[in-house]
Amino acid sequence: MGTSFGLRHWPQLIYAIAFCILASSVASDNEKPYYAGQPSNYYPHPTPPSHGQPPYYHKPPYHGAQPPHYFKPPPYYYKSPPPPSPSPPPPYVHKSPPYYYNSPPPPSPSPPPPYVYKSPPPPSPSPPTPYVYNSPPPPSPSPPPPYVYKSPPPPSPSPPPPYVYKSPPPPSPSPPPPYVYKSPPPPSPSPPPPYVYKSPPPPSP
Repeated sequence: MGTSFGLRHWPQLIYAIAFCILASSVASDNEKPYYAGQPSNYYPHPTPPSHGQPPYYHKPPYHGAQPPHYFKPPPYYYKSPPPPSPSPPPPYVHKSPPYYYNSPPPPSPSPPPPYVYKSPPPPSPSPPTPYVYNSPPPPSPSPPPPYVYKSPPPPSPSPPPPYVYKSPPPPSPSPPPPYVYKSPPPPSPSPPPPYVYKSPPPPSP
């Protein structure tokens, strides 16, 4: 109930305050002194009568000992100008990304271990028998028969068979068996150790 009563009397209070302000402003205007040098339209006053009566002096109404009213304008509130539309973007600040050092990846596949040359094993310990030269036997004491030259026969139409070279028989002790080269044994089946790549240290700051 109190709230509805206050809301009902708000317009009346506003009107009363406005009337008081208007009346005080009119009263302050009436208290200003009148100067004869001012133009006639500065303050309206009645024209003096044409007959010989003393001139009429306007007396402002007496307001008693009421103090002069000073009109106080409402306080000034600064309103900042609205921002430009559209608002300009903030200045661009370049931020460089942080540097992360990535070591290079290890080579793939891992390189084989270094090649180690293994000489073939020495031949069998038994050395070959020394070669013994046999000189031809001495000629028999009987002289040879006289040499008779025989001319070669005329060539037959068919060509002679191809010449087949027959090596001389081996010497009496049989030579050693031919040398058979044996390749070195294959490496052990265990795989080589994995290659571990160590990256260089990061640069000093």
